[in-house]
Amino acid sequence: MAEPILKIEHLKKHFGTKQVLVDVTLDVYKGEVVCIIGQSGHGKSVILKNIMGLMLPDGGQIFFEGEVISSPTKRTNEFERVRKRFGMLFQGAALFDSMTVGENIAFPLRERTSLPDEEIKKTIVSVLEMVGLHGIEHVMPAELSGGMRSRVGLARAIAMKPEVMLYDEPTSALDPIMSDKINDLIVDLRNKLNMTSIVVTHDIASAYKISDKIAMLHDGKVIFHGSPAEIRASRNPYIQQFIRGQRKMYYAVEEEKAYDNQFDLDKVRAATPKRQARGTNDE
Repeated sequence: MAEPILKIEHLKKHFGTKQVLVDVTLDVYKGEVVCIIGQSGHGKSVILKNIMGLMLPDGGQIFFEGEVISSPTKRTNEFERVRKRFGMLFQGAALFDSMTVGENIAFPLRERTSLPDEEIKKTIVSVLEMVGLHGIEHVMPAELSGGMRSRVGLARAIAMKPEVMLYDEPTSALDPIMSDKINDLIVDLRNKLNMTSIVVTHDIASAYKISDKIAMLHDGKVIFHGSPAEIRASRNPYIQQFIRGQRKMYYAVEEEKAYDNQFDLDKVRAATPKRQARGTNDE
């Protein structure tokens, strides 16, 4: 079997006293779409930032094509060579509001490549066509809808021809129709460009649609890694609660059940003396 293009081993990260990533291990193979799901605040986006070198882990390592690219002893400036091979769509697209759409897309090309202006212009036209936004080069981001901003952010990322594409909540705050378009784009770009994709999302419907594998993060660890069919069949109660769209922890649900049972018992107890009282008055 082929070696994974990206390998995360025992990744750890804390902020102050909060341990966000406790022990994250995950393999991603070339051409796969892997969705990382889980509750908000459980470290999904932190994994992406460690992959991109935007922050360093407190423990563990990240390998890209067999080479260590991230560890506690690495420096962030050592990522520059590898970072060119990664693209990232940030939550909300993170466009520069003072630049036109075309200038936003051109920015990384001018910063990181030696392409002449004519080639940059051709690239802008090409990537906008890929995301279904032909002819909006001179439009300002403020004039775009949320879905269009996401697609421009995606166009800017793929202009660099990344081998691995990272998506941070790409359908967040979008309506269902636009979310579906973004999902279709992720799959389409994978098929056309053979990109490896890692998608952070809390939307299980999106994960089912686009992923080859789903990794579920809980309490700083990957508690599931498998196909959409396999996660549907999982008997883990927490996973089942999550994929049914409920955000409560399994144990919290159990506590609620216990509370409800106690409440029902209290009602029975409270009703008993009332019935006795009525009986006494009737006599």
